[in-house]
Amino acid sequence: MEQQVYLTAEGKKQLEDKLDLYKTVKRPEVIKRIGLAREFGDLSENAEYDAAKEEQARIESEITEMETKLRNCVIIKKVDVTKVNIGCFVELLNKNLGQVVKYKIVGSTESNPLAGLISNESPVGSAVLGKKVGDEVTVETPAGHIIFEIKNITNK
Repeated sequence: MEQQVYLTAEGKKQLEDKLDLYKTVKRPEVIKRIGLAREFGDLSENAEYDAAKEEQARIESEITEMETKLRNCVIIKKVDVTKVNIGCFVELLNKNLGQVVKYKIVGSTESNPLAGLISNESPVGSAVLGKKVGDEVTVETPAGHIIFEIKNITNK
């Protein structure tokens, strides 16, 4: 059984757009490269052909992965902000540093920590899921334990 993938509506649209790009642009480009490389003759010693075939395999693998994610996606619609859920924004006080950080909890497909999007499967994301404002969680990191206090939960 394939694992469910949690996506926001925007995340699903982005994944659909990326899949369309791979199918309509990247796949035809690599097929063309393979055809051109074949014209060079002996395929056993043709680096261009080998590179194009490797690229084709990577593209096909990514297409399959995106199709699987879309087939198994659960769209996050209404977010309950009485506790931390996928799709909500959460403000956390890092009690070790005294800094407040704000994240949106998303599925792993949409995760981008530099943009403030953390996965529900990440150490911080999984630690805060289901918690309420005022709760504290301890997160194990390579640098040691970090204690976070949940300061606010919103849907924006």
